[in-house]
Amino acid sequence: MLSTTTRVVLAVVGTLMVIGGLSAVAVGGAFGTGGLWLVIFGAIIVVAVVLERQRYRSDESDRAFEPIGPGGGEPSDQLEPRFRRTDERFVDPTSGHTMRVYVDPRTGERRYLAER
Repeated sequence: MLSTTTRVVLAVVGTLMVIGGLSAVAVGGAFGTGGLWLVIFGAIIVVAVVLERQRYRSDESDRAFEPIGPGGGEPSDQLEPRFRRTDERFVDPTSGHTMRVYVDPRTGERRYLAER
């Protein structure tokens, strides 16, 4: 899973490649063929960033490179005590795990844990 900064940088680079490639194709000549490759590779980068899976993890867990819990959520033994269990549950369509929502009542921050 990519960090937000990495995703933004890749999206900008891919978009610039597409724009530069389209400009080269518009100029034509020897630049046209190279421009076509820039468009293709830039489009691949942008599509990959858009389709990259986002899972149910906090930014803190990602930055600390903590292990990924079942269903892509937080590791069950590492949830801070400030989070309170809610009645909200859902099935993660990617993993098929039933995820339980926990909320910090003070800030509204949410965490997701797979239920056993």
